[in-house]
Amino acid sequence: MPRDMSTQQVSVAVLGLGVMGRAMAGRIIAAGLPTTVWNRRPEAAEELAELGARVATDPADAVRDADVVITMVTDAAAVLAIADGGGMLAAMKNGAIWAQMSTVGVLGTDRVAQLVRDKKPDVTLLDAPVAGSKGPAEQGTLTIFASGPQEAAKLVEPVFDAVGQRTVWVGQLGAGTKIKLVNNMLLAFEAQGIAEALAVGGTLGLTPAAVLDALEGSPLVSAWTAQKAQRIRRDDYSPEYALRLGLKDVELAVATAPVDRLSVAGSIMAQWQRAVDRGLGDEDITVITRALQRES
Repeated sequence: MPRDMSTQQVSVAVLGLGVMGRAMAGRIIAAGLPTTVWNRRPEAAEELAELGARVATDPADAVRDADVVITMVTDAAAVLAIADGGGMLAAMKNGAIWAQMSTVGVLGTDRVAQLVRDKKPDVTLLDAPVAGSKGPAEQGTLTIFASGPQEAAKLVEPVFDAVGQRTVWVGQLGAGTKIKLVNNMLLAFEAQGIAEALAVGGTLGLTPAAVLDALEGSPLVSAWTAQKAQRIRRDDYSPEYALRLGLKDVELAVATAPVDRLSVAGSIMAQWQRAVDRGLGDEDITVITRALQRES
């Protein structure tokens, strides 16, 4: 169980400095929390060192003195490689908290939990993926779907407050991942919906600008879609949430679901896979708009 850290400043280690991890680490540093960072490619840590982070040489070095450890990497294989093969879990202090914030799916989360039970039961594991992409991560306005021992909530509060505007405690360990998969399924439908609406408009002789102008302010357009629409207007598909990651997350969502009842999700996966195969995987998820326009 986590030890009492109420009378001292919480020290944090962030492992994984991609688009999300780098932005989150920056927010934690800005909040004044002692922060150590590690990334497989060391150059990603350089700008954080300039902000005051200590750059670790390996995962074990990163976590030795950390009260809260955050992993923010691509998938379950990467999490397990860092935690087990990289020596992170073995090096963590007894009573430390591991906030696993990567999106790894239900089976991936189960594997992480089993690893902790088998090799470091004195570490408290939280399953706490986030909703939001590059912009919200940089602004500290992510939503955190936290699950695990409720007594850890106060101890991680300053860390979660630094990266998010809202932390939702959703239940026992693993519930956070399930909510995140539901969230990302809805996100996929929104991205595909605006792309297909614009594609239909194109077949009717309407420009994307004309369609987006008409839909602006509509109750059918979510805040997320409205923000993405502005980037689509500019033909800006630089990655905030890469298409290949979106595809991975939809695949994780349907992995334990009855596929025969998710025919639309299956169609989205097939279309996104074609776009990834054409070299669009590292562009933003909304690049499917461009792909459909070209197909039309």
